[in-house]
Amino acid sequence: MSNNYYITTPIYYVNDMPHIGHIYTTVMADVFARYKRLSGARVRFLTGTDEHGQKIDKAARGQGIEPIDLADRVVARYHDLWKTLEISHDDFIRTTEERHKRSVAQIIGRITAAGDIYKGEYTGWYDARDEAFVPDSQVKDEHDIESGHPVERLSEPSYFFRLSAYQDRLLAWYRDNPDCIRPRTRLNEVMRFVEGGLRDLSISRASLGWGVSYPGDDQHVVYVWLDALTNYISALGFGAEDEKLYDEFWPATLHLVGKDILRFHCVYWPAFLMSAGLPVPQQVFGHGWWLQDEAKMSKSVGNVVRPDYLINRFGADALRYFLAREMAFGQDASFSDQAFLERFNADLANALGNTASRTLSMTGRYLEGRVPAEVAEGPVPKAAEEAVGRYRERMEALEPHRALEAAWQLLAAINGHIQERQPWALAKEGDDGREALESTLYASLEGLRITSLLIEPFMPGIAEQLRLQLGAQDLPRNLGDATDWGGLPAGTVIGKTEPLFPRVDIKAFLKEIAMETPKDGAATPTEPVPEDTLLDIEDFAKVKLVVGEVRKAERVPKSKKLVRLMVDLGEAELRQIVAGIAEQYEPEALVGRRIVVVANLKPAKLMGVESRGMLLAANLEGVPFVLSPDGEVPPGTTVI
Repeated sequence: MSNNYYITTPIYYVNDMPHIGHIYTTVMADVFARYKRLSGARVRFLTGTDEHGQKIDKAARGQGIEPIDLADRVVARYHDLWKTLEISHDDFIRTTEERHKRSVAQIIGRITAAGDIYKGEYTGWYDARDEAFVPDSQVKDEHDIESGHPVERLSEPSYFFRLSAYQDRLLAWYRDNPDCIRPRTRLNEVMRFVEGGLRDLSISRASLGWGVSYPGDDQHVVYVWLDALTNYISALGFGAEDEKLYDEFWPATLHLVGKDILRFHCVYWPAFLMSAGLPVPQQVFGHGWWLQDEAKMSKSVGNVVRPDYLINRFGADALRYFLAREMAFGQDASFSDQAFLERFNADLANALGNTASRTLSMTGRYLEGRVPAEVAEGPVPKAAEEAVGRYRERMEALEPHRALEAAWQLLAAINGHIQERQPWALAKEGDDGREALESTLYASLEGLRITSLLIEPFMPGIAEQLRLQLGAQDLPRNLGDATDWGGLPAGTVIGKTEPLFPRVDIKAFLKEIAMETPKDGAATPTEPVPEDTLLDIEDFAKVKLVVGEVRKAERVPKSKKLVRLMVDLGEAELRQIVAGIAEQYEPEALVGRRIVVVANLKPAKLMGVESRGMLLAANLEGVPFVLSPDGEVPPGTTVI
């Protein structure tokens, strides 16, 4: 059996900034990729961006720029975020690359040769947001019933793929390979859809110029899903002179996707591959949604979370842990600052951070900072063996939240052993308590070394910090024999002990981030508005709201909260605005962002710096979220 492992995320559309949904999928793919590398597999981890389609073309035209320029800008943001989140992808594919266009032409050539493409005319309901035609049965009052998106009636010449010819083959694949789609509930959903009958699929657009030119007919561009889905093989060099990577890593071991795009990956994609005579993926996993107030997060609804402030304050590893531990993999989960902070204190500051700190501190205090002789008996070695076994089992079953439970059970065993043996009391007994003292601390130190390996895929930075403090940084690092008991040699000098996760005062933190007030431009009051202060339309019309683009941003000296922004409002010169968002946003991350500004506000001085306007932000549980227009609207555009 091949030891190669190919895992992919969906390629993300470049019409907006990455949000918690993109982050979650990519972090979880990274967790599995790291786990497999540490388990000895040869891994290929792919992510990337989908850069063609109507929305990109329209947004770019609105700014007076080329679509590729808009794509370049957004892609740079993805690269920055993936670096911050320690994503270890091996490749980043862009659908505007020549290697991708070559592969699209190649797969269309194969499908054409199989007799599965014909030219006709299509009339139907089209969802511009999803770049897909919607069945008549799924439309009510010119809206897609499932997504709620508006749809329009279109009729145009198109090339068609004979999807209807693959109904039986797809059903046979599902039945013969019941793990090809997971969780099982997703498989059942897909099977019901296919059993209901398949219509031939439009795979080109004649009314759009931004895309991969259809081979042999430059009046058409390739339909976005055939274009986009081909990324999984174009990134491996399919259709190139050298197809070494494709030969080694295809079919994909795991396509990790959100459940809302399951149909495209489990119906269209395998049908395309079957027609082209290519192997189908081994498995597609459709994970759940992050919810807020029981509603799916959506850019169009405006309830998307971009947790920059949590990363800035608590580090990338803390967010990675929360995402992996809070959501039962495959189900939906709710995102809130309160839940994050509670898990941060309980799991990270207490269970992990406190156990490590007290063990290392006592080793320094009682054993002069040296690891004592190995001990292989007692509750901790047994707990470690059981935890490693459960961890591997749960990771192989794609249950990362359960794998973390196993690791934390080991931490509980270490902490329980310390409480029972009380090394501080044993130290007072002198020589009489020396053996018990050393055995207790060795068990704790070695248990922590093994813990560092188990948390490595989830929190790579913290795992390395923990090994440095244990003096284990040069020891083997894998999830095979390195997890055997006894790997920490006697006499090892431990490193400097520092808190891994200092405990946070939840109430104080929530109060702190709620301190923003309208006077420094970050938030709006949430108290009920008295009846006699309600505005009529004439008063409201006096407020001039315009779109601006941040050209420069820097912190205001001696202020924890204030950022000085130089904003392009379409005027002759940039407008200086001061906003109280420094604790939630890094200044450099704001550069290039579109914002909404009150442009006719009287100038005011904040910390001695003049502010000639106010940006708009939403106040969610005291945390300001800067408002941006839906799309790349030019600076100076009036907000109505």
